[in-house]
Amino acid sequence: MSAGRFRSGGKDKCRLHMVTWNVATAEPPEDVTALLQLDVQPPTDLYAIGLQEVNATPVRFISDLIVEDSWSHVFMNTLAPRGFVKVTSVRMQGLLLLVFAKQAHLPYIRNIRTTYTRTGIFGYWGNKGGVSARFSFYGHMVCFLNCHLAAHMNYTLQRVDEFEHILETQDFDIEDTPQIRDHKVAFCLGDLNFRISDHGLHFLRSSINSGRLNLLWDKDQLNMMKKKEPFLQEFEEGPLNFKPTYKFDRNSDTYDTSGKKRKPAWTDRILWRVKPKSLPSEDDDDEKASTSTDDGQDECPILVTQDKYTSDMSYGVSDHKPVIATFSVELKKGYDTTLVHVSPVGVWSADQDALLTYTVQEDFMSSTWDWIGLYKVGFKSASDYETFVWVREGELPEINEVIQISVDKDEIPLLGGQYVLGYYSTNMQSIIGLSTSFQILESKRAVMEGLVPEDVNGLNK
Repeated sequence: MSAGRFRSGGKDKCRLHMVTWNVATAEPPEDVTALLQLDVQPPTDLYAIGLQEVNATPVRFISDLIVEDSWSHVFMNTLAPRGFVKVTSVRMQGLLLLVFAKQAHLPYIRNIRTTYTRTGIFGYWGNKGGVSARFSFYGHMVCFLNCHLAAHMNYTLQRVDEFEHILETQDFDIEDTPQIRDHKVAFCLGDLNFRISDHGLHFLRSSINSGRLNLLWDKDQLNMMKKKEPFLQEFEEGPLNFKPTYKFDRNSDTYDTSGKKRKPAWTDRILWRVKPKSLPSEDDDDEKASTSTDDGQDECPILVTQDKYTSDMSYGVSDHKPVIATFSVELKKGYDTTLVHVSPVGVWSADQDALLTYTVQEDFMSSTWDWIGLYKVGFKSASDYETFVWVREGELPEINEVIQISVDKDEIPLLGGQYVLGYYSTNMQSIIGLSTSFQILESKRAVMEGLVPEDVNGLNK
């Protein structure tokens, strides 16, 4: 979101790429680049990925709590080399939500919170429900909710009740936006499990095969319920101009040929809700664009426009196909100054202790539990540091006070490379200050310990 690319009448434009996929306990494919559309122009700023039915057997789930699950790994390993960092993630059994951002945005993503709601099997095991993440993005409160609602054709009302229950009961324990609908923009993605009512299997398949998807829209249960439920009318959705994404024979693009012969359905959806203005506009006739001025904050409006809403039929590991939506989010930044400036001092190598400085540039709820991490360029998440140091103990810093901290040489990488320093706020649960990248020199100890060959008269020995 560079100034040169985004400046337009004092506003900035951010590109958001979202994926929802019920992976049906499958392991991830080796290549997810098509799913993430990595080479699209203009480039993506944020990714939000919601998965359902990630392998959640008790033994597997416990092991995933200790180390990242295989799906998180494949997305992090794909996105990190492109400069994306995992902002946050939240998991409840088979439900997994991942949010990534370009590294340059990290200091402007603040007050991260996650929560979850169980709705399946009396709420005990968490096989159905919702997981969500919220944060402030350049001063705009944004929320992502990943849902897996009740299955089967006849449970339409239960799905609606579960969705409303999640919206009404999730609490982020944050004063200005305690619930999902308090946020300026809320995105809902997931296996919402709504089916296509009334039509027989033959009519469904012939309509799909002939490309006449519009014949099925009126009987889509979510579309039907939006006419009856006011809270659903607050959410927008792009046109369903892609084939129903459930149910397929695995590793094929053929609908269910098993004995059950499930009817195709648009179970997998991506919706969004912009917080209503205090007085609705009568002349807003753009169905795909919506604006919020968030009562009392007219100086920071936000415009959300959906650019794409489709599925990717090429992935076959699951009986669902993934659904992709991309958005342009036009906003005026509520702030563009980092809370903390952090910088290396002098030459860094493992041959001597190193120095860094940090300066608090604006008042925030700092803590002596805050820390500064040393990250190799291309790092995957805030916890993917090489080493870290605690901020100054005792007294909290004054505004613009320059504080110097030493880093033990034994903690500095021997082989050197390109690195950045990041100030992590415990209260905000995010990196709120990043240094520019800098070179750590290869240590003489690296040669002594045999990590690199010794150079003698220009020849590697």
